[in-house]
Amino acid sequence: MRIDGNGRIAGPASGSAPRRSSGATFSLPTGSGAPETKAARSAAPMTGLESMLALQSVEDPLARRRKAMRRGGNLLDVLDAMKVDVLAGVDDLGRLERLRAMMAEAREPSGEPGLDSVLDEIELRAQVEIAKRSARRG
Repeated sequence: MRIDGNGRIAGPASGSAPRRSSGATFSLPTGSGAPETKAARSAAPMTGLESMLALQSVEDPLARRRKAMRRGGNLLDVLDAMKVDVLAGVDDLGRLERLRAMMAEAREPSGEPGLDSVLDEIELRAQVEIAKRSARRG
């Protein structure tokens, strides 16, 4: 078959009909019973599940950054409230305990050196405040 550029389609070049082989016909095998079926096998072991769990455990860098910023902000809020307490002459043991609890939580690195450096400084200031208040009490 030939297709010309002007949209015309031409049939076979010769006018002869397609040849058929003599004697060859299609037939199904005749057997006494139904064909045997084989048990289905799984395509792959359960590594797909393991890889999905591994992907879920990988934390997004943006989420790590947000988590680190939230931690720093919360520490600064407590430190600021403690400063107001000192200026007002109030000794709030609850804020000190909250600060201790926040510092006891493990901090994961954010992946940004500048942000990690700022968080180190905030945590150092929190440790100084805890040490000062503990020395006054004990």
